[in-house]
Amino acid sequence: MHLTRRAVLVGGGALLAAPALRASAAEPPSRLIPATGEPMPSVGIGSWITFNVGDDPLLRAECRAVMAAFLEAGGGIVDSSPMYGSSQEVIGDALETLGRPPGLFSADKVWTDAADGPSQIAETTRRWGIERFDLLQVHNLIDWEANLDTLAAMKEAGLLRYTGVTTSHGRRHGALEEVMRRRPPDFVQLTYNIVDREAERRLLPLALERGIAVICNRPFQRGRLPDRLAGRPLPAWAGEIGVSTWPQFLLKFIISHPAVTAAIPATRRVDHVRENKSAAFGPMPDAAMRRLMAAHVQSL
Repeated sequence: MHLTRRAVLVGGGALLAAPALRASAAEPPSRLIPATGEPMPSVGIGSWITFNVGDDPLLRAECRAVMAAFLEAGGGIVDSSPMYGSSQEVIGDALETLGRPPGLFSADKVWTDAADGPSQIAETTRRWGIERFDLLQVHNLIDWEANLDTLAAMKEAGLLRYTGVTTSHGRRHGALEEVMRRRPPDFVQLTYNIVDREAERRLLPLALERGIAVICNRPFQRGRLPDRLAGRPLPAWAGEIGVSTWPQFLLKFIISHPAVTAAIPATRRVDHVRENKSAAFGPMPDAAMRRLMAAHVQSL
């Protein structure tokens, strides 16, 4: 049963209500997955590029440390794909050392024609070293309808908890909108950050309407946004939303949107993991503050 949430449209944009958050002293603030009401920490971790380190023992050790810090800070979604080189094996290597902590929400993708989907999913599961995934997604809408049939059948059989469809780079929003309207999955994944905001026009309001969880990729534009803002002072009013660094500022903008379930910044640095996770704490910006945040970054 889907939880209902309301998007109020004003002009061409969404009037943003305060997002529903859940928190306790023992866990980080989290969002609720609309399909089930299950809480999920609002800052996860991606593995594109950063975990594609091959067999390098030092880089693999860095990735294990990142995973350990992430799980220690409350965990959440860890996202990968067959497209991401050795990232799946590196995640599996970390989990072999760390075990499967209860805070892990495992998410991967099927990135092939549907006829080859089951064998690819089996290989992905082997690489992670887990029994089943929390979430499997059709990567970049490849053969999406038939692949979604496969994922739906897995879910029905108890082999998968949630289904999803992804896009990135701000591409194919029209096709993703069709999926969301015609055959809504449990999750969609798309590009959304403080400067790439096209998803606000149709996709995020539609996710609210249809009860679809939203994962945001490229929250930092693959590092370009922090690089662009490095050395510039935060605005004086940043303290009102409890941020002291630009990455916290950028992530808080994303996860304060009421349609967003989680953002998945990628890193190989433990200090960045902790900084990113801290963005979920403290006051969240309201609609007026979000407009101010976006305008300020655009002006720099």
